[in-house]
Amino acid sequence: MNASNISADVTDVGDYLKLGACTAVMAQPILADALTTAPSIATQIGIGIFYNLVKYTAPAFIFGILYTTTRTTLNQATLTYGEYLRRQWHALFIPTLWWTTIYLVLMPQLQLGGRYHHWQSFLWHFVNGNAAPHLWYNTMMLQFILLMPLFWAIGRWCQQQPRHGWLVLGLTTVITVLWLWFYDCQIFHGPHMQDWYLVDRLFISFLIFGVLGVLAWVFRASFQRVLSRWWPGLMGAFLLCLTWTNWEFFTYGFPIKLGNAPYYKPSMVLYALIVIGLLAVLCEVQVRQQRPVTRVVHQLAGMAYKAYLANVFWSELLWLSFGRALTIKLSGLGIGVCYVLTWLLSFASAFGIHAAWEWLKRGLNDRSV
Repeated sequence: MNASNISADVTDVGDYLKLGACTAVMAQPILADALTTAPSIATQIGIGIFYNLVKYTAPAFIFGILYTTTRTTLNQATLTYGEYLRRQWHALFIPTLWWTTIYLVLMPQLQLGGRYHHWQSFLWHFVNGNAAPHLWYNTMMLQFILLMPLFWAIGRWCQQQPRHGWLVLGLTTVITVLWLWFYDCQIFHGPHMQDWYLVDRLFISFLIFGVLGVLAWVFRASFQRVLSRWWPGLMGAFLLCLTWTNWEFFTYGFPIKLGNAPYYKPSMVLYALIVIGLLAVLCEVQVRQQRPVTRVVHQLAGMAYKAYLANVFWSELLWLSFGRALTIKLSGLGIGVCYVLTWLLSFASAFGIHAAWEWLKRGLNDRSV
């Protein structure tokens, strides 16, 4: 496909994955808060199942970002790495800087690994994702943004010969299997569980999802054909994998600990891939039928990352104001209300801040004329 025919302003699989991931991930901190209220065993089981149900978010986001970025930039011969980074600086890095500062200054109780005590530890928390529970993802995801030339090279190499795609897939699968084995032996309940906890923020932990995002676009016709033919099987595999992840999780006993459901397990990797496939099927069906909802998905997906950055800010305010008290009395209602309000406030703030910034830029440009 010619680069001139590629438009960023169309709905694609990446939009559905980014929005689906953002929507699901907002439940995770609320579920973690709910566990601090000493809920009953039955409530803990419900929380655990729901947590595993939405535990596909980081892989889906990475797959979606690489899919859309590959679609819109792979064959743009005039796009330089510097220009690409300038776009990402405004779209991703600046919001990350602002929200990380907000969490460190206004909500220091959310820090992981202890609070900062001087400017050196402040900067360390700033860059390693410890400023808030969800910011580890930024540290990992931004590595993919910086490494985009590697994924361009993979995509272009695979465009030359379809068999190159199988070689890339095979090598990436081997790397992933070895990485999961290493993580299971050395970190997850292993000898380096405490001192190597930052390892999960390395891009290699999610490499397979980034590579598959690239391959899904390069071989999009085959990707869509396989999904349309095998989606009923994906539904069955979804139920089996969800059962598998829950069985593994509850073998650790009660009270449950969400840390016993990491991304870095074969069951979780397979589950995430299956959910990615199902969301891709949903996208292809709705885009092909030209459903109006696809435009809404595209608009929301454009703000998904900024809403993600804001979600813990709003969930913490909601939890401290009334969420904890409501959850203690009625756990299901408390979780549900906090979740819905967090989603609404996160996206409202993302759209609101964006609109305010555009208005401010227009005002500054008018003054300079």
